[in-house]
Amino acid sequence: MKKALITGITGQDGSYLAELLIEKGYEVHGIIRRSSSFNTGRIDHLIKDPHEKGIRLFLHYGDLTDGSSLEKVIYQVLPDEIYHLGAQSHVRVSFDIPLYTVDSVALSTLRILETVHNLAGTKQIRFYQASSSEMYGLVQETPQNEKTPFYPRSPYACAKVFSFWQSVNYRESYNLHVSNGILFNHESPRRGETFVTRKITRALAKIIAGTQSKLFLGNIDAKRDWGYAKDYVDAMWRILQQPEGDDYVIATGETHSVKEFLHEAFSLVNLNWQKYVEIDPRYFRPAEVDLLLGDPAKAKTKLDWTPHTSFKELVNVMVAADMVKEGLDPNQYFLPVHLDNN
Repeated sequence: MKKALITGITGQDGSYLAELLIEKGYEVHGIIRRSSSFNTGRIDHLIKDPHEKGIRLFLHYGDLTDGSSLEKVIYQVLPDEIYHLGAQSHVRVSFDIPLYTVDSVALSTLRILETVHNLAGTKQIRFYQASSSEMYGLVQETPQNEKTPFYPRSPYACAKVFSFWQSVNYRESYNLHVSNGILFNHESPRRGETFVTRKITRALAKIIAGTQSKLFLGNIDAKRDWGYAKDYVDAMWRILQQPEGDDYVIATGETHSVKEFLHEAFSLVNLNWQKYVEIDPRYFRPAEVDLLLGDPAKAKTKLDWTPHTSFKELVNVMVAADMVKEGLDPNQYFLPVHLDNN
């Protein structure tokens, strides 16, 4: 039985990845921060279902800013694979707390890489680094691929660039199986409520329910390459099954604006988004990223990976899920697309 260790297991990607690895027969370990309140909502179904057989999931307290706790867990678990997904991942917030962002994003990667290097004589661990399309920032070419120069435009993106190159450096310097997945925007009903896609779908459900009247947004002309998170964690796993470490762009190859997302979401319930949306300057970034569009050709060729969920299906399933959370029946408004285990 393979062992995998996931940082950020309680997040959107971590929860989907844990499900995938358990389905594949892994023993899964996750690092979580100690908190006064439970924050395991996305993985509670894996922890608490007494009727589920064969689930091997173990959680360990640790913190990405505490190297000793990370090292302790890695030495205790001795995993075959590490998926480093944890971070302070909100781009706009990274401008408000840049030091913490850099510590949790950049230095955490270095802490884990150094532990993997130190263990190389005892245990060969495959390491996946969650890199980000935000590294391209002020894009130097469109679409962006593995060779496109980075031009980060936020503390978060700068920290991700550091992590990317440290990962490459450890791979080349010590012959480690280290890979970067440069994931473009990926969403789901498990997306955090402060991220723009989920902010839109959650607000729409509340507007229909009559508990919210306005939605405040920033730059709605920004364009992103949006995919479904559940498709993307499959790519993460495929990356670590390759014979050697490498770097891969994971994207749909399509770009859509925030305005398009609004139109698609509100049109599902026959509402005009312009009646409900107001622009708030507080949500603009000090340095904006206007266009991200990935070229996943390498992933399609080497990993045999393709995204299975269209933009319309993604918006559809997110709106339906948030309507259900508000006690609404999506079938009264539109025919929802059912994606398993949303």
